[in-house]
Amino acid sequence: QEVILDHYKNPLNKKLAPTFDAQVHHINPSCGDEITLNLTAVDGVITAITWDGVGCSISQASTSVVSDLIRGRTISEALTIIAAFQAMIQSKGTDSGDEELLGDGVAFAGVSKFPARVKCALLGWMAVKDAISQATAQKQ
Repeated sequence: QEVILDHYKNPLNKKLAPTFDAQVHHINPSCGDEITLNLTAVDGVITAITWDGVGCSISQASTSVVSDLIRGRTISEALTIIAAFQAMIQSKGTDSGDEELLGDGVAFAGVSKFPARVKCALLGWMAVKDAISQATAQKQ
């Protein structure tokens, strides 16, 4: 709870960078949360993730966490981390997450018990995954 509130009140990387390799806009139609996310990757390493958006504390805090956690990682590492977060958040409370891998992301483990909030927590993570896909497709 405290980690989520801290990321909501003091979001990391919440200012869209003017240059990027991929930009995505994701909306959660069930509650109206939305984010625009910019991603830059150089030589297979994510060098920048910036974003802006509106929504509930869970979607905004979760996007803050992923934007900080993934920066500096290889694309392969980033996709592994995103998959682990997705498995935890869709576990209905059976997976408490690997803090070594997910960092502050484990604070969202409890959200998995509330199906209506799972999409909120996943919004930023799925946007990053989409942006990675776009950025890598452009460089091929």
